[in-house]
Amino acid sequence: MAHFLIVEARFYEHYNDWLIDGAKAALEAAGHSHEVITVPGALEIPGAVAMAAETGRYDGFVAIGVVIRGETYHFEIVAGESARGLMALTMDGIAIGNGILTTENAEQTEVRARPDQKDKGGEAAKAAIALFDLAQGFSSQ
Repeated sequence: MAHFLIVEARFYEHYNDWLIDGAKAALEAAGHSHEVITVPGALEIPGAVAMAAETGRYDGFVAIGVVIRGETYHFEIVAGESARGLMALTMDGIAIGNGILTTENAEQTEVRARPDQKDKGGEAAKAAIALFDLAQGFSSQ
């Protein structure tokens, strides 16, 4: 059994609740334990993952958040930089599933967030599990 940390940017609460429900269900179905922490926004998720990874208490991470396009360039910065930060950590060997939704509107967000629809929270947890399993396979060779 592995222990995962779900790191959520709690900006859009109702969408995050669905994403977290999906992530928790996927982790529990795979027999893994989890904790949840909250950060202010998607830009803070990579930093929180990096800090938590240094503790050695977690085997993998699930990033949860929602970035909906607005009227300014801010969307591109938040979406791109949060993804870049998570990818850099993944390249360092940290098992991370990216469940940060980047959508055009509320309707797209709801479809992707709901566990009974696209279940992107669950998919992110499954990605983190897959990377953890892959790392375990490499370390046993």
